[in-house]
Amino acid sequence: MFYGSIPALVTPFSGNCVDEDSLRDFIDWQIAEGSNGPQRQQILSEVFRRMEEEYRPGPAAQDAVIHWKITRTGGDPDHWEAVIENGACQTTDQPSREPRLTMTIDGVDFLRLVTGNAQGPTLFMNGKLKIEGDVAFAAMMQSMFKIPTS
Repeated sequence: MFYGSIPALVTPFSGNCVDEDSLRDFIDWQIAEGSNGPQRQQILSEVFRRMEEEYRPGPAAQDAVIHWKITRTGGDPDHWEAVIENGACQTTDQPSREPRLTMTIDGVDFLRLVTGNAQGPTLFMNGKLKIEGDVAFAAMMQSMFKIPTS
């Protein structure tokens, strides 16, 4: 039995070769449609639920409040809070605490980041990830979570 949405993915060709640029654009479009569609809240809720599960406190674990602002075309950003304290991570879509760090990113790049298909420093350097607050803490965040690999 299949669950969830299963989009058709047409592979564009140019001559006898896959047109990689067109395929990349098509995949970006599908991710954007999914991350801005009616299942957006469900997708974000699941990502942040898993963030709690995948938190890995290291030897230099630090307490922190992190705000995520996930933008979308034609709408207000979704605002999430991750609180790291006492060796655990708790998330909510009702931020209430003063953040040590606020990260602003669009929905497509956010999904790439949390699935291991983009690196935070690269997104930051390309202007796709905005960071307010403790940038040094942001640089070590990726090591605090088990991120899927492809």
